[in-house]
Amino acid sequence: MHFVGVDLAWGDRKPTGLAVLDADGQLVSVATVTSDDEIVEAQAPYVDGDCLVAIDAPLIVVNKTGNRPAEAELNKDFARFDAGAHPSNTGKPEFSGQPRGARIAGRLGLDMNPRSGRARRAIEVYPHPATVALFRLGRTLKYKNKPGRDFEQLRAELLVLLGLVEGLVAADPPLKVTSPAWTALRAAVETAGRKSELRVVEDQVDAVICAYVALFAARRPEQTATYGDFETGYIVTPALPADLVPSPRTAPVAVSGAGAAIREYTEIQPQLRQATDQFVELVTSILDEAGINYLTVTGRAKSVSSFAAKAARTVDGKPVFDDPLRQITDQIGIRVITYVHSDVQAVADLMEDQVVVLDDRDMGRETASEGRWGYASRHLLVSLDPAREGHDEFAALRGRQAQIQVRTVLQHAWAEFEHDIRYKGTIPDEYVPDLDRRFTLAAGLLELADREFSTIRDRLQSGMAGPSDEPEDDDPRISPRELAAFLAGQYSDSGWSRTDHYTWISALVLELGITSLNELGETLRSVDDEALKERMDYRYPPGAVRRLDDALLWVYGDAYVDLRANEDRVPALRARLAKMRGGA
Repeated sequence: MHFVGVDLAWGDRKPTGLAVLDADGQLVSVATVTSDDEIVEAQAPYVDGDCLVAIDAPLIVVNKTGNRPAEAELNKDFARFDAGAHPSNTGKPEFSGQPRGARIAGRLGLDMNPRSGRARRAIEVYPHPATVALFRLGRTLKYKNKPGRDFEQLRAELLVLLGLVEGLVAADPPLKVTSPAWTALRAAVETAGRKSELRVVEDQVDAVICAYVALFAARRPEQTATYGDFETGYIVTPALPADLVPSPRTAPVAVSGAGAAIREYTEIQPQLRQATDQFVELVTSILDEAGINYLTVTGRAKSVSSFAAKAARTVDGKPVFDDPLRQITDQIGIRVITYVHSDVQAVADLMEDQVVVLDDRDMGRETASEGRWGYASRHLLVSLDPAREGHDEFAALRGRQAQIQVRTVLQHAWAEFEHDIRYKGTIPDEYVPDLDRRFTLAAGLLELADREFSTIRDRLQSGMAGPSDEPEDDDPRISPRELAAFLAGQYSDSGWSRTDHYTWISALVLELGITSLNELGETLRSVDDEALKERMDYRYPPGAVRRLDDALLWVYGDAYVDLRANEDRVPALRARLAKMRGGA
């Protein structure tokens, strides 16, 4: 069965929004058309079988003047929320003959009786009261272009509506707008520069709301109101909640419960995206400074739809979150992917040293404590440390938290595949036990592979001292591979660093005039490693490149700081040098 929404334009030269939901509430189509022929042609594939088509336009108009009885009844409930209906009567040219909505329904062969039990029907709906009832709005959102409303106000209100619609994924029945077409609509609003660009989106969003009203009416008839009747005209809408009251006209539109949090999150999400980028830069710089080996550092600000779904969760009819904006702590998410499991612990230790860790959960350990294999990842909830709080460059991160997920490549592969299969696909019930067993088996095998990779690295590291057999070339630098092998022997208690860091430090070594491993070895003999480690007070396991970096700073002091290749990190090096000299 399909549920179709039609935001019907008053004239056939203006855009009409069309949207289609499948029986599961998934948005399968959304578009704009103009003429009757285009409307019929676009709907044809979805109305051949069982369907309910919700049309935002009068279908039945028989009164000569004033309001239809349906409009008068609806206005008693919804006019105080700014969601009253405009009068429809045969004195208006558009209703003097057969209304356009009825004409469309007739061409598609749809029954228009709201009480009919037929499989192919059309009903009249009205998005404004529907949004008030569905989202518990104190007044309608002002996303329609009217005199006195500027572009930014229209865009802000339309973005709020998008977020509220996305939040219906957690409603009963759910609406799922996870489609490229919906993503394109949101992007169009976020990048719009003119009111006309918003209007194109507005029509399609209204059509989606119409389609959802059709779905809601079919699945929740006990919470659906029908104003009027088949003889004089009617309007179908989700029923007005008995306890909902209108917002004062001078105040912003009020949204209660989870809806209020979703609305506020919609407004702050652009700021969160900027903060996410800065958190990524901060975490990356911390890992690089420490010489920790990792594959990638990525980040994402939680999407409005994901936040909405989480904010609206209930257990036994009660909300999971009393204050979603404060209690949902993964609004900013950072993911660090490492190569082996020991590096996961190294990253966690480093974060403990460099930022404020508010919570630390080892999901793999929790899974293992239950006697099973499955999801494994280290989850750290962090905020800025006091030293960074006072710096203007971190202003966007003040007062914000980020969840850092740290996992190995293999743990990441399992988690992503398992999530993709379970949450983005449809698994027949008869396959679930077998797939559960196979996912568990895969998790156990990957944990074994993680251990083997760690063993391989440790054995290679312990046997990599000395020069390689690579042929010489004209590059005067010590090759990164030779340097890696040398440092594995020099600092056997340190982890590997990133491949590009060996290349970077080899250039620094050359700038010091060191062109062979023998020269480098002679230089490092003058370093008191134990004293250096004591002065630096490493509270995390530094990588081999970081150990060499500190050793060269110990030997050359200010001359090392002044190297051309170090010009972008002079303050950090001077702070380290002061620490080595006992000044900090």
